[in-house]
Amino acid sequence: MYWRAISEDSPGPKWAGLFHEYWSGYRAWWLKEGEIARPTYAEGLRALRTHMPEMVPLYEELCELAGGGDHAARFLSFYTPPAYLASCSQAVWAGKQPVMVRNYDYNPRAFDSLVLRTNWMGRAVMGTSDGLWGLVDGVNDKGLSISLTFGGRRVVGEGFGVPLILRYVMQICETAEEAAEVLARVPTHMSYNVTVLDKKRNYLTVMMAPDRPAVITQRAVATNHQETVEWISHARFTATVERERFLQQRLRLHHDPEEKFINLFLRPPLYSTAFRHGFGTLYTAVYRPRKKEMELRWPGVIWPLSLKDFVEGAREVVLPGVE
Repeated sequence: MYWRAISEDSPGPKWAGLFHEYWSGYRAWWLKEGEIARPTYAEGLRALRTHMPEMVPLYEELCELAGGGDHAARFLSFYTPPAYLASCSQAVWAGKQPVMVRNYDYNPRAFDSLVLRTNWMGRAVMGTSDGLWGLVDGVNDKGLSISLTFGGRRVVGEGFGVPLILRYVMQICETAEEAAEVLARVPTHMSYNVTVLDKKRNYLTVMMAPDRPAVITQRAVATNHQETVEWISHARFTATVERERFLQQRLRLHHDPEEKFINLFLRPPLYSTAFRHGFGTLYTAVYRPRKKEMELRWPGVIWPLSLKDFVEGAREVVLPGVE
């Protein structure tokens, strides 16, 4: 699996090149249910103006860089995209320095394999890309970090794809409390658990859903269900309850040192190689919001990245279980 770390302060030729590189794959995914199933350009723009008005100038700039086509603009609004599933674990380690650790479990053939460092809208952000301007995890220059897991529910509604919601939070929020307020008000098209951690060690997990109000909790752990298990077969397949209990026990009973706790994510039951069933662990991410640093980890490999001193680069990673 080939990973890249790319930095570009303002949208420009690097981002445009990435868009044109990835667009054919994203276009096929976005149109897989037919064009009529996706919102129009006007509907997506209206939703952005209503729920994320600060992002509209950036959105319009990216649409222009993408070539100004109708399909590209509708895709980039991230409004009511096709459904997609993931199986992830994330937790906040309760040491002196705040640390958030997460595993991202997904299909390696439907993933950007990209870390973007940007200074869009005057706010420095770095994180793992999805959809070329969305994020599945990240940290900003105010010392706020964020990560998502799928919420384990079948319901699909009208709302934004969650990676764009995470990008929005990173662009406008400074604290966990501010982030939770945004996560609770912006509509999502599927259910997700989003954990935020700020430099003052404040953390919250928001259980978002398209069909009911978001629930803001003090939970330090999130896997792939919300307050109760609703999708039983998915829960069994992903072992979401077992992973949650494992992490809760490690935090409450074992008080592991930081490095030992991080290494738990590189072993079962948190680490998965079930790629032949659709998805496994693509990477482990470690976020230190006070230092504005992140690490990507794989068995035997650590790739450190700093928001302040970001170094572009690439890595070829071999994932156990991927043919």
